[in-house]
Amino acid sequence: MTPKRPYEYKIWYHDPIKFAAYLKDERRRALGAAIKAARKRAGLTQAQLAQRMHTTQSVIARLEAGRQFPSVETLDQIAQATDSHLHISFEPKSDSEPT
Repeated sequence: MTPKRPYEYKIWYHDPIKFAAYLKDERRRALGAAIKAARKRAGLTQAQLAQRMHTTQSVIARLEAGRQFPSVETLDQIAQATDSHLHISFEPKSDSEPT
């Protein structure tokens, strides 16, 4: 969903539907990166994390790639399996974000 050319950015940015989809994808990618970072900090492979969570390596791969949005329960399982603390917060939007 990311614009391919700089001139497309203005059109894409001002389209609320495309922008909302972009933000959703960005959140998934950011969450996936956080999951991967927690796994690596714990010194685990995807297969080892999956084993600790009683799931499959492919599920972990989808979560890390942002292709699957985890539930809070899944995030809690990841935190426990990686000996991490799960922290969820809400932050105010910046003035530049559409409502």
